[in-house]
Amino acid sequence: MDEMRLQKYLARAGVASRRHAEVVISEGRVTVNGAVVSEMGAKVRPGADTVAVDGEPVVLPAETVTFMLHKPAGYVTTMSDPQGRPTVAELVDASAYPGLFPVGRLDADTTGLLLFTTDGELGHGLLHPRRHVEKTYLALVEGRLSESDLRRLREGIVLDDGLTLPAGARMLAGDDARRAAALIGSDAGASGQLQRHGGKRARSALEKHGSYVEVRLREGRKRQVRRMLEAVGHPVIALHREAFGPLEVGDLPRGDARRLTDAEVAALKALAS
Repeated sequence: MDEMRLQKYLARAGVASRRHAEVVISEGRVTVNGAVVSEMGAKVRPGADTVAVDGEPVVLPAETVTFMLHKPAGYVTTMSDPQGRPTVAELVDASAYPGLFPVGRLDADTTGLLLFTTDGELGHGLLHPRRHVEKTYLALVEGRLSESDLRRLREGIVLDDGLTLPAGARMLAGDDARRAAALIGSDAGASGQLQRHGGKRARSALEKHGSYVEVRLREGRKRQVRRMLEAVGHPVIALHREAFGPLEVGDLPRGDARRLTDAEVAALKALAS
């Protein structure tokens, strides 16, 4: 294999995103053939040079893998948790794929499509602010959004960390609303959220006085959908991510994961490049 920049090598090996790999290198934690390397321009020859981070050998996987998980509510998006909470690592075969990591995050209470990959370069590219990869969410909210509320979401909302990019936003009715209700209500964790809002009659009351909304984002700030909808006066009761770029969770059962096809991975790489 041809020479490769060290930070790209570390990203491909799943050690970290390329940006964080640069930090690891600058901290003097990386050795090549036993010598500490801290220069960003350093290159390595995969298969010929010996690379280690904190003394642990780092090798490129024989192949990279990318998975889609239908995340249930109640799981935190991390591969381990010091507080002992359920993690998404329990739902994918992480031990069989060293370096597997989630691409971005979903809140513990948020359900839906979550990607995992061993390809650090792909993961970094999909999350890079310049890529603006679209994510689609379905939300059950308190009240009914007016056209003015929708226009504010479409034009951008000022949050405590600045003005958001314009978002796609539309009210759901008819079959679209029934589909959203089925996706959100079929999740045990989401049902638990509804229960916390007033018991068994909460769902019918919320659906009578609340509404289902689709929001499409091209950025990924922390709890962004919830914060945007709350900013227009309609707090989220339950939230589900239906799509990431061209991929939809579809009929993948809640709690299950599947490996992406070559065509699906190629579509993601096209977005990330």
